[in-house]
Amino acid sequence: MGRRSLLSGPTKDLIAQQLGVRELVDREGWGAVPARQCGMIVRIALEQAERALEERGNTVDRRRPSDRP
Repeated sequence: MGRRSLLSGPTKDLIAQQLGVRELVDREGWGAVPARQCGMIVRIALEQAERALEERGNTVDRRRPSDRP
């Protein structure tokens, strides 16, 4: 059974386009994207989510779970 993505398809596609790997995804699928670019996609998605939360007035706790009270 495959994994369910937490990012919407359009969001992943937009970030892939920004990173210049969209054509690779079209040709060979997401499995062909190097780990470094996948990590960058996650980082960018997290930054976007944090900005959206902050714009709504929510705070973002950036501490590691092990450092939280």
